[in-house]
Amino acid sequence: MKIQVIKFLTLLGIVAGLFFGCSSKRNKTPIGNPVESAVTSVKLDTLKKEQAPEKAKDTLRAPSYTQAVSPKEEETSIKVTLPRVQREFRAAWVATVANINWPSRNNLSTDQQKAEAVHLLDMLKENNFNAVIFQVRPSADALYQSQYEPWSYFLTGEIGKKPYPFYDPLEFWIEEAHKRGLELHVWLNPYRAHHTNGGSVTGQSMVNRASDHIVRLKNGMYWFDPADQRTQDHAAAVVKDIVKRYDIDGVHFDDYFYPYASYNGGADFPDNKTWNAYRSAGGHLSRADWRRYNVNKFIERVYADIKAEKNYVKFGLSPFGIWKPGYPAGVTGSSQYDELYADAKLWLNKGWIDYFTPQLYWPINPSKQSFTALLKWWQSENTHNRHLWPGLNTVGVSVSDKPTEIVNQIEATREIIPNSVGAVHWSIAGLTKSPTMLNKISNGPYRQKSLIPKSPWLSANPLLQPTLLLTIEKGNIFAKWLHKQPDQVFHWVLYSRYGDTWETEILDANITAMEFGKSKNGKNLNAVAVQAIDRLGNESEYIAKSVKLDI
Repeated sequence: MKIQVIKFLTLLGIVAGLFFGCSSKRNKTPIGNPVESAVTSVKLDTLKKEQAPEKAKDTLRAPSYTQAVSPKEEETSIKVTLPRVQREFRAAWVATVANINWPSRNNLSTDQQKAEAVHLLDMLKENNFNAVIFQVRPSADALYQSQYEPWSYFLTGEIGKKPYPFYDPLEFWIEEAHKRGLELHVWLNPYRAHHTNGGSVTGQSMVNRASDHIVRLKNGMYWFDPADQRTQDHAAAVVKDIVKRYDIDGVHFDDYFYPYASYNGGADFPDNKTWNAYRSAGGHLSRADWRRYNVNKFIERVYADIKAEKNYVKFGLSPFGIWKPGYPAGVTGSSQYDELYADAKLWLNKGWIDYFTPQLYWPINPSKQSFTALLKWWQSENTHNRHLWPGLNTVGVSVSDKPTEIVNQIEATREIIPNSVGAVHWSIAGLTKSPTMLNKISNGPYRQKSLIPKSPWLSANPLLQPTLLLTIEKGNIFAKWLHKQPDQVFHWVLYSRYGDTWETEILDANITAMEFGKSKNGKNLNAVAVQAIDRLGNESEYIAKSVKLDI
């Protein structure tokens, strides 16, 4: 059997005669970025280890050919019908407060912290997750270099003490996540000022630096007064600073707005100072409505601030899963509306978010707090068709067979919201500490890679069509693809057709070449196509080329 080399497309100064070789004989072997005339071979099992081309161990030489390709023989792209690629948001929360998930202790060295972070990200990558929600501001502190707030006690064991040897943990997490094709969303608590596990209150703490608008609760925590304008201005400035300086993919708030009543021994939140000032100025809202109004305007402001700075950065919220008891009918439990003064239904109705992650931490049955009943109700309130990606209690959902319940919840989410599927797992410990849970998920609903759903309400520059080149050496076909604006590419989707059957593979942005065998399951390779995917999940036009085999 003889294979004729297909003709090349030349573009951007890439002249005929550029060829690619590979010493590996495995089918579908990815190849790294080119360095002049060399190509770096990256094996599938080492993709997680980003390696600069000049440091690569195996530098390949361009193969020799007996047949030259002239400009006349340039191959135009072909038209094909590509299969649909799966899309689903698959994320896990990484909590830093009280050292729940990372770092495991507050006295680890820089290298130990980095090693733990890489281990967690590798686990997500290897099990086909595509996002991580990383807590960077657990209690008016910072796991990054901040001009507004001190270094976190949970990072170094001392408020205001920076890591040594110095590094910026957020910057590190972003770089390592993106290397693995994972989105990174920063998770902030907007109002908690000091946690009971956060060590002694010191002069560096915001408790002392902003004492005029922080109150102490009976359980020992400190809380910013959400009604104080200084609270809102400060928290908004913190968010804007992160969005402006870091290459993040999203900003995320959880369920802590006004604190749970149990935090203050069942007593009302101590905000007499701002409430009396409001009433003295002629305010007419009830105290509960006034509190909700202050949170509402802050959420609306943060969304606008993020979009003004970087439109592509998504804003996500993860409120308590029950808006009010009785919504939907039969649901009982606490009320975020009445206890936390968080009208999350309004935020969803108004479209002040890009994705909504209610904490639906209950099983599908019984009906009084049913996962599926609550998810359907929230979807009925999703008037702007934002992403609705529920939070799942992967750590401790109250059933005997937790792994099966979580898999069933993922499958139920796909049925209820088929146009924008996704879920967030509380927390990453439910995966790292339960091999049964992880295996059940990764070998079940997450057994194939998935792109993150698109966000059509967020504008983006259209991606240009990539360039695709094909050649052969010793019976194997080599594909190489390029893009004029590589910084805009977050993933590639590579398609290969054997006979009438298409195969797809989602690749990280740094993978730009692949080796194919000439046949599979008795069917010859006859076409290859590629698309570029941007950080909002938008795809470029595909480019496809035929592979011609002479028998």
